[in-house]
Amino acid sequence: MTNLRAPKHKELKPEDLKWKCNPDELGFESTSNVKPIDGIVGQERAVKALKLGVDLRSPGYNIFLTGLSGTGKATTVKKMLQELSPDSQALNDYAYVNNFNDSDKPMLLVFSAGKAKTFKNDLASSIKFLQENIPQVLENENFVLQKKQLISHYNDQQQNIKNTFEEKLRKDNFTLGQVKVGEVPRPEIFALIEDKPVFIGQLDELVLAKKITKQKAKQITKKYTDFQDELQSVFKQSMQLSQEFQEKIISLEINSVKDIIEATLTELKSKYQSKKVTGYLDQVAQSILDNLDIFKGQRPSTEESGEGYIIDYMKDYEVNIILDNSNKKESPVVIETTPNYSNLFGMIEKYSDGRGGWLADFTRIKSGSLLKANGGYLVINAADAFNEPGVWKTLKRVLMYGKLEIQDMANVYHFSPSILKPEAINVDTKILLIGSNYIYSVLSGYEEDFKKIFKVKAEFDYEMKRTDKSIVEYSKIIKKLIDAESLLEFSSGAIAAIIEYGSRYAGEKNKLTARFSYIADLVRESCFWARDVGEELVTEYSVHHAYNAARERHGLYESKVNEMIKEGSMLIDTDGARVGQINGLAVYGNGHYSFGKPTRITATVSLGTGNIINVEREAGLSGSSHNKGVLVITGYFRENFGRKIPLSFQASLVFEQGYGKIDGDSASITEVCALLSCISNIPIKQSLAITGSVNQKGDIQPIGGVNEKVEGFYEICKARGLTKKQGVIIPKQNVKDLMLKDEIVEAVKNKEFHIYSVSKVEEAVEILTGVRAGKLLTTGWHQTNTVFGAVEKTLREMRAKMKPVMNKTPSAPPKKKSVKTKKKK
Repeated sequence: MTNLRAPKHKELKPEDLKWKCNPDELGFESTSNVKPIDGIVGQERAVKALKLGVDLRSPGYNIFLTGLSGTGKATTVKKMLQELSPDSQALNDYAYVNNFNDSDKPMLLVFSAGKAKTFKNDLASSIKFLQENIPQVLENENFVLQKKQLISHYNDQQQNIKNTFEEKLRKDNFTLGQVKVGEVPRPEIFALIEDKPVFIGQLDELVLAKKITKQKAKQITKKYTDFQDELQSVFKQSMQLSQEFQEKIISLEINSVKDIIEATLTELKSKYQSKKVTGYLDQVAQSILDNLDIFKGQRPSTEESGEGYIIDYMKDYEVNIILDNSNKKESPVVIETTPNYSNLFGMIEKYSDGRGGWLADFTRIKSGSLLKANGGYLVINAADAFNEPGVWKTLKRVLMYGKLEIQDMANVYHFSPSILKPEAINVDTKILLIGSNYIYSVLSGYEEDFKKIFKVKAEFDYEMKRTDKSIVEYSKIIKKLIDAESLLEFSSGAIAAIIEYGSRYAGEKNKLTARFSYIADLVRESCFWARDVGEELVTEYSVHHAYNAARERHGLYESKVNEMIKEGSMLIDTDGARVGQINGLAVYGNGHYSFGKPTRITATVSLGTGNIINVEREAGLSGSSHNKGVLVITGYFRENFGRKIPLSFQASLVFEQGYGKIDGDSASITEVCALLSCISNIPIKQSLAITGSVNQKGDIQPIGGVNEKVEGFYEICKARGLTKKQGVIIPKQNVKDLMLKDEIVEAVKNKEFHIYSVSKVEEAVEILTGVRAGKLLTTGWHQTNTVFGAVEKTLREMRAKMKPVMNKTPSAPPKKKSVKTKKKK
């Protein structure tokens, strides 16, 4: 008996294969009549989230922006922030000054915007004024007279002490003189012998010369020893007197200059009424009094150290402004393109001491973009930030506690770190991290505090609904790019073509891509090709040429695959019929450029227990999604054919000539049909290719890359010659995604190529084999002379062959006979 012929299935019409944008409905002849758009398009959800995060100035409401690359996250965030017009907080200036009590902990001074620079200039003027006037104060008549009186009084006291001691020495024939020890003179007691001073060490010579007796020499030595002790006491008394004199001189100088110092700095205190500034100026006043030698001019303000570097004594009175907001009126918006540690959090620069060491002070503290954005917004790329050592850990700490500590990274870049610990800065910077959904999911899943500090997620959509409004907005976006980059104007036909490509990029007729970087590239390249041929207006032809040229630039691998198929190195049939062999469709590449090509899938069947072997899995080339698809196929066969009899076959599925990783379940329907053909022994038309996912109930599910897959098989068929029998079977749900090339639409219109949409396995089987799939009868078996009927017939035959094998039990091994032996006597 012959198999029942399958009914003719309805093909897709040319209008189902592509949405056409009518240039006449755009309302303009060229973009010269179009007004550029001034806002953000297609990101309403992201704008709402941004508005919440921007306007809500509560702790933790930082923003994480996600979305595919090319959706304009980085380039539009700043404009969004400006359009949202957040209320500007009162901005401050920040400066570090020397902490005279602990120079390793520089003091932070905070001023309202623009005041730090004024304070720095005022303090510098005050210090200069004191440098010039303190010497004059110490040279006026009153001070000089008081100083002379102190000196005279000191000299009188010193002379009285000396005279008293010398009188006492003369009574015992001694006198006071000086001897040189090296180059330094010191007081010494001499004995008077014959009215001549004699050093005590010369007495032995006088004894030998019999000028004095030995007894006399002993008496002189004893008295000398006694006077030496008294001389030490006199020396101490003189030193104490000298110290008191110096203290009185210093006190006189301080009292003399104190008024001018206080008057000068009091003026600054009244101008900058801040407790922190007042405390600092008090330290400045005390430091000046402690270092009057510099201000008197007796000691230079700079000198060279013994190690070879310059010491600037006036540096202690400098003001290091690390952030000056004098020219800012709005909340700062900073986009940090290189978010390393120093750029974000600031740094402490170092200078060499000339001996291989590194020094630092408060004047070397530099701010980073986090402080520059204080009171405003800082935009950072998440992936870049996580690649930099120490950035995420420090950023998290700053956001948790609201304090920024500018630390030294010298332990990474130099041998020894700085011991400087600048005072922490209170920061209120809103952070906007730009990253992928993957980064967000990892952080939210594994970083405990992430959701506490990033409470707002703003998702940039990669597509937008195609409406009359969105089409007009597309035109305005293109016009904005034309004006910004001085491109040629576009005709309405060129704009319509770009919008059609926008729909193709989105992967659906009713959508347009929101990844405007793709559209911008197409616009620029279309203008280039138009100028290349001397056109003054970009036409539809230039747009198609730009698109095809871009694909050609990236199409080396595609051309190599086509070449192997054409030469027969890669086996693909486009005519005839074979059992257990089918043309599947796969997509190669990713991102901006991808292409589809057919791949041969074969199935073999033998007696077994219902197992389906995935050869790719056994070879380690199958991904998890593909493994799941094969298991679903097993479930489909059990559901449809395993209820009446056990499945007594073993099958294997292979992607022929596939040597790379295979993943995805879009070949599930292909593998089901190959198995049904192999079991039923009904051949499959090789002029057709099929793609689609399938579930256990036989429903066909949508897949991705449908345009590339259809075009890939069409190109192979066209290269070998169209026979009017070739075509592609796709899931019914993917019809709305079709945006095929005009060439294919024309081929379908001329009945040279065929595209079918199916929703069940039965439909696909009938188109591929030309035989009815077969209905399930009340008996529980499918119709005979159908594909499913032939499958059941083969399965029953396999079961019959397997039954004796399954029922046969292995026989028990024969028992060994026992042999009795007689014992020998």
